[in-house]
Amino acid sequence: MHEDLPRYLTTRELADLIRVKERKVYDLAATGDVPHSRATGKLLFPRDAVLTWIERAGDATDDAAERPHVVLGSHDPLLEWALRESGCGLASLFDGSLDGIERFAAKEGIAAGMHVPDSEGDDWNVEQVAAQFTFKPVVLIEWAKRRRGLILPAGNPHRIRGLPDMAGRRLARRQEAAGSHVLLQRKFAEFNMDPATVVQDGPLVRDEREAAQAVFVGDVDAAFGLETAARQSKLEFLPVCEERFDVLVGRRDYFEGPFQKLFAFAGSDAFAARAEQLGGYDITGLGNVRFNGY
Repeated sequence: MHEDLPRYLTTRELADLIRVKERKVYDLAATGDVPHSRATGKLLFPRDAVLTWIERAGDATDDAAERPHVVLGSHDPLLEWALRESGCGLASLFDGSLDGIERFAAKEGIAAGMHVPDSEGDDWNVEQVAAQFTFKPVVLIEWAKRRRGLILPAGNPHRIRGLPDMAGRRLARRQEAAGSHVLLQRKFAEFNMDPATVVQDGPLVRDEREAAQAVFVGDVDAAFGLETAARQSKLEFLPVCEERFDVLVGRRDYFEGPFQKLFAFAGSDAFAARAEQLGGYDITGLGNVRFNGY
């Protein structure tokens, strides 16, 4: 039906397609409601993106409906603290990055935190988000970079120096929907290790605090967790990588009071001081847009 349309539509062509005046098309572009780009100062509208946008117009009522004021996804100690201290009024349900993405898609919250490595290993979260939310009114915003590695008992009694030394040791397990579980499988693969055969599974832990606690009480020999969690429990920490923790939020909710209050607080001196105190955080990229649905 639309095979005869050019790859990029002009303002007039889009106005004719959706049967509105050109002024309305300019308004849609100005508010970011329609996929568009600018070439030499001229507005152009990618045909495939526009057609997808039109097909999904029937979902507009659902997208405009108010979501529960809940932040979903992965547990981050700094985010957890900021939600409370900012007075933004947002609740949290932290049960893993992939769980958060699934719940966000089901409209169970206004935002979802995540730290999922892309398949090529050179970026975070974008690939996962783009697969589900391209041409959707969402934005992926950087929260912080975090140091992740092995949390070990004080004094490192087992002399663990890296992941290969975990063979035969008890390692805290994370739920499969957790970004740390996905990342750990990748890291073991780099050493041609199958965690199912070389690591004795410890108990299941569902967030960063539980991971450190399992090491502290001796339930496991190590946990794959955050430096800040190790610090809080006065445990040893062996860094493995730096990851990026991003927050996915609906475009509408991004501009509403609760989320704006949270990010305004994240720009405060108190927030910077807390990040420094917790340790293992780099917040210099906070607020950078990593993915724009359209």
